[in-house]
Amino acid sequence: MLPHKFIEARLQAAVAAVLPGANLATVLVRPCPDAQFGDYQANALMALAKERKLNPRQLATEVLARLDVAGVCAPVTVAGAGFLNFRLLPEALNAALRAAARGEHHFFQPTAQPRTYVVDFSSPNVAKPMHIGHIRSTILGDALARLLRLLGHRVVTDNHIGDWGTQFGKLLVGWKTRLDAAALAADPIQEMERLYKTVHAAGEADPAVLEQARRELVQLQEGDAENLAIWRRMIELSQVQFDDIYSRLGVTFDHTYGESFYNSRLKSVVTELRDRGIAVESEGAMVVFSDGTRPPKEDPFLKQEAGEWKPNPALVQKSDGAANYTTTDLATLAFRWETWRPDVVLYVTDGRQQLHFQQLFAIHRRWRPEAAMQLEHVWFGSILGDDGKPYKTRSGEVVRLSDLLDEAAERAFQVVREKNPELPEAECRRIGRVVGLGAVKYADLLPNRQSDYVFSWDKMLAFNGNTIPYLLYAYARIRSIFRKAAAEAPVAAAAEPAAVAAVTPEEVALAKHLLRLDFVLAAVADDYRPNFLCAYLYELAGHFARFFENCPVLKASPAERASRLVLCDLTAGVLKQGLEILGIEVLEQM
Repeated sequence: MLPHKFIEARLQAAVAAVLPGANLATVLVRPCPDAQFGDYQANALMALAKERKLNPRQLATEVLARLDVAGVCAPVTVAGAGFLNFRLLPEALNAALRAAARGEHHFFQPTAQPRTYVVDFSSPNVAKPMHIGHIRSTILGDALARLLRLLGHRVVTDNHIGDWGTQFGKLLVGWKTRLDAAALAADPIQEMERLYKTVHAAGEADPAVLEQARRELVQLQEGDAENLAIWRRMIELSQVQFDDIYSRLGVTFDHTYGESFYNSRLKSVVTELRDRGIAVESEGAMVVFSDGTRPPKEDPFLKQEAGEWKPNPALVQKSDGAANYTTTDLATLAFRWETWRPDVVLYVTDGRQQLHFQQLFAIHRRWRPEAAMQLEHVWFGSILGDDGKPYKTRSGEVVRLSDLLDEAAERAFQVVREKNPELPEAECRRIGRVVGLGAVKYADLLPNRQSDYVFSWDKMLAFNGNTIPYLLYAYARIRSIFRKAAAEAPVAAAAEPAAVAAVTPEEVALAKHLLRLDFVLAAVADDYRPNFLCAYLYELAGHFARFFENCPVLKASPAERASRLVLCDLTAGVLKQGLEILGIEVLEQM
């Protein structure tokens, strides 16, 4: 058991003895914000005392009298209004390191209460190129899915692709009247994008073209064989692009249910909403108004204009009888509940969709209150250029994701070749691919997800600072220690669990930082913020650098050498595990 989990269990037992019936779920141990006071801290006693109108320091003293953490902590102290501070004994720290070296834990503890998560992310559109706007959803969603699985949860990933809607009327007109077969064979996505743009422009100039597109769409919706065949071909060609991008990113999905999958459910959704009085007719459309159960500031169906709260209804059926995103998303939620019974559904999209999801979740609670799902919109900010505007090409076009990944690999290749001119070109390109792709992912996950960030090749490919080249180099440097150790004395190169002992200040600081991983992973899972993990890994690399500078490994005495090799191996393992959660490969050599 991890030391803080042991302390937490003993603390909960002591609280239960003093306050029978207390909510022990709130009695938690967390890292001490100031190391001078200890390694861990518990502040739950103050809240428990307040509930019962007790003196918090007196309660802390009574709990302390029942608390037995001998052999793990130095004498526990009461501080402030009723904090309990814990400092690990050296032997407890070293025992945790030895347990990790034996594989008994990896500095984190899987959840004792696994939940089922559905993670909805990426969601590209058929017949359109995946672009830089898809990168944040794809990378963030994948990282969260990886983490939740690692922690022992059941995770279902679903790519809700845009394969239905009015745009297909225009695409069908273009396919039938303007298709360039050779261009389609050479670059299907570019040709389909050209068709859409051409017909869209023609429709703005000639209403007859729009009417033609409307008829083609109606025929598709009514099951016309020719239109269905063309539509399926568009999806098939688009999926080739999706698969290529996802393969390069190392992203997989359990399911890919497009919008079209839910068509058969849409009418019944609107009918149920109407029959339950949730949706009402307004100007020929079906809409959902506020039910008045929430304060105006928290009500997504109200908006403030000229100092007054006015209706801001959600549309669930257009006046022409067509459904929209809200209708489809309600049908999707119903399907997900029926199929997977999730505890939590995460929607990973940009922040501009906040109102949509606020209304969607509110409607769903009114429509299906028995479906006790926690619905979360994990939203993120925009990727900006140096001008503070959305990042685009020099010509002002949206950056294609395939072009971005190509450029990342090429730029990283140039950096690697410059630093390692003796390496064969093929090896430089392999390293460049890992570094370039990792740099794009890490730069995207590093900031608070709700913040915009400026896209900078120079910053993300730098070997100093909080970047992926720095972290990959830290990992590779550790692996190089073992190659040198094996070359000098193959037997002595092995990491012997029983030998590890953190003694010097640098060893102790590194070991204690390793033990913080459990808290960091829990925080990422609770708030859906991988930037916490990025910060932790950067700090870990810093701790290792200081350890390496001050504590000789291969030139140390036999006992110190064996111990420090274990510490090196454990650090490399955590670096690798952390980067794998972020979807980033590691390199044995750089």
